[in-house]
Amino acid sequence: MRESAFVFLRGTFFRWMQIWPERLPRLDAAPRVIGVGDLHLENFGTWRDEDNRLVWGVNDVDEACQIPYTLDLVRLATSAVLAIREGHLALSPESACQAILDGYTTSMRRRGFPSVLDGHELLRSIVFAPHNPKHYWRKLASHPRATGKVPTKKLRAHMPDKDAKITIVRRIAGVGSLGRQRFVAIADNGDSCVAREAKALVPSAAAWARGEERPKTYIETLLAHAVRVPDPTYDVSRRWIIRGLAPDCTRIELADLPKERDELKLLRAMGWEAANMHLGSRRRKILKHLATQSDRWLEHAAKEMAAATTEDFRAWVTST
Repeated sequence: MRESAFVFLRGTFFRWMQIWPERLPRLDAAPRVIGVGDLHLENFGTWRDEDNRLVWGVNDVDEACQIPYTLDLVRLATSAVLAIREGHLALSPESACQAILDGYTTSMRRRGFPSVLDGHELLRSIVFAPHNPKHYWRKLASHPRATGKVPTKKLRAHMPDKDAKITIVRRIAGVGSLGRQRFVAIADNGDSCVAREAKALVPSAAAWARGEERPKTYIETLLAHAVRVPDPTYDVSRRWIIRGLAPDCTRIELADLPKERDELKLLRAMGWEAANMHLGSRRRKILKHLATQSDRWLEHAAKEMAAATTEDFRAWVTST
């Protein structure tokens, strides 16, 4: 997290939930939804659906929680503002925030639709950057072998071939979930590999920030009501989140994106996808609330939260 305020934002959702109502109390009173919570530019990725089509959308919903719809939008826009300041995007904050808001509002009005990349060449050219398969599998297999209490039965039950010989490793990944247990089962038949990851299921950091004594998880509720093509490998059990891993089914980082890209269209697509995640909630109330906001409300809110995040980042770096 010492790398930049952008990375710090990714790793401190708990802190965001503490300062959000203090910094933006008016937006905290907006209509509530079951939202993503930890939404940012690098929380998008790809997966294969049951027909083997490549789908793009929100990649990580571990922090799903009840929030005002504005929180997801502002957090996404804040990450864009920080990315612009750090040279990752060649846009103005105003145009970036407007693109996100335009995508969100249009999707809300049209009731959304999911982004299937096999039928969306323009979006595919912007967001799809597959990893080198040999390098990907070599890196995944390089993690230390898992020992101790390992959810072997759970992982094996989700492999296509339940009797395949598997190797289970402990995976270290992400920023905000670094302390969470991750196990990956890898089956290698010499010609190809298959992998399933089990990540420990815990309540959202929003529950901790609010002091909830009996926190709930909202992942399944969010996914059940979102406008989304499901990932058939994804499953939530009592203790674990299971998902498939592959070179073309992974989170996409800013550094992975093609150098030639339309960044406004990318941000508009992210705003659209944010609405897809909210459409199972109060659509009419959201549209009514959006109509009451000033033209540049999202930009102003994103700059406020970017300032708050940068203050926290500098204070944390100084103290560590």
